[in-house]
Amino acid sequence: MAETLYQIIGLKRREPLPERKPSWLKVKAPGGPNYLRLKQMMRDLDLHTVCEEAHCPNVGECWEHGTATFMILGDVCTRNCAYCAVSHGRPPKFDPAEPERVAEACHEMGLRHVVLTSVDRDDLPDYGAWAFAETIRQIRSRLPDASVEVLVPDFQGKEPSIRAVLDAGPDIYNHNTETVPRLYKKARPGGRYERVMNIFRTAKRIAPHIPTKTGIILGMGETIEEVKLVMQDLRAVDVDILTLGQYLRPSSSHIALDRYVTPDEFRHLYEVGMAMGFRHVESGPLVRSSYHAWEQVQAAGV
Repeated sequence: MAETLYQIIGLKRREPLPERKPSWLKVKAPGGPNYLRLKQMMRDLDLHTVCEEAHCPNVGECWEHGTATFMILGDVCTRNCAYCAVSHGRPPKFDPAEPERVAEACHEMGLRHVVLTSVDRDDLPDYGAWAFAETIRQIRSRLPDASVEVLVPDFQGKEPSIRAVLDAGPDIYNHNTETVPRLYKKARPGGRYERVMNIFRTAKRIAPHIPTKTGIILGMGETIEEVKLVMQDLRAVDVDILTLGQYLRPSSSHIALDRYVTPDEFRHLYEVGMAMGFRHVESGPLVRSSYHAWEQVQAAGV
């Protein structure tokens, strides 16, 4: 499809995309000693990180600080979201020993804050909820003072799976909204916007003391006003922490980049979000769900 999403809905991009990324999106290539050490550790323990699989621009910075986001349940997703760099297809059989290996890595790294995420596993009866819960338990047994954040898939919206993870006691329950309702069918065909809102309603009903968190990526054709409406919906279901970052197209086969959102626009959305009542808003071009996660925990008073 040649037309941009802005053209389809009768909107025009204000100016053509520059040939190169703006200066605010340029980062140093990874390669420091701690980065190389952690990379080798992940391979030795047969573990995956979303830092690598999703081509995160902050991998060098985070790994040099000894922080990583573990991607459990393999590296092949059962869904095919148009913005995501993670491979999709038929996942391998789940390894029940993985939670212990993740906990071993966390202990060896001496982490204070651990982030766990995963691919979608629609092929599993519980959609992968047990793996999250058991990994939390294994980490707690080795690092009782560490906080644990989970960035979970939608579990098809099933309450038993949501409850299983919350019962394990994560410090933050995160599920990404990703985009505005109008773009869901194109960008996230396996997801449902209302399902996301209901996930947060369910989580707060089950465990009102556990902060909830979500993220939105900008630059796929949404408008700032649409983003603000989503932010209002998120506050209506009592989401506590919000991240806002720039979409970066992984390849030519992914959804087209519509525009680069400016630092001033991200700063404006931060101010809007804080005025709405979020406990913390992390908003900037390089922001991802796990970026500065430890600082987010402190800022939100978790």
